[in-house]
Amino acid sequence: MLLSTDLWVSALIRRAELAGAFATVARKGDARAGTVIVKAFDTSNRKARLYSEAFGPDGERLWMQPVQSEFESDLDEYLQRQIGYDPDLWIVEIEDREGRHFITEKVAEPENKPGS
Repeated sequence: MLLSTDLWVSALIRRAELAGAFATVARKGDARAGTVIVKAFDTSNRKARLYSEAFGPDGERLWMQPVQSEFESDLDEYLQRQIGYDPDLWIVEIEDREGRHFITEKVAEPENKPGS
């Protein structure tokens, strides 16, 4: 049984705050079943990453980086497009000196593209 989205988000924010980071809900979606995107901002180098819920080939719930850019403007454009597709979307923003996302579930490593 999965937690409702509002409880999961509350736990994520609490983990971040206990570790000395600042976390907030930037957009609140459906309390029971809304999808979550976590925006982790590294305050030491002023770069950000997004983490979105997904399901692996085996049906396992995991988190992935849907956008490979570390520039906040690119990430914000992606978020605006997703809001248009999913009115129940939650966005959680975390600011941390180490850029940690505080997600405890499996996080997929981004695939290296040829030439990168």
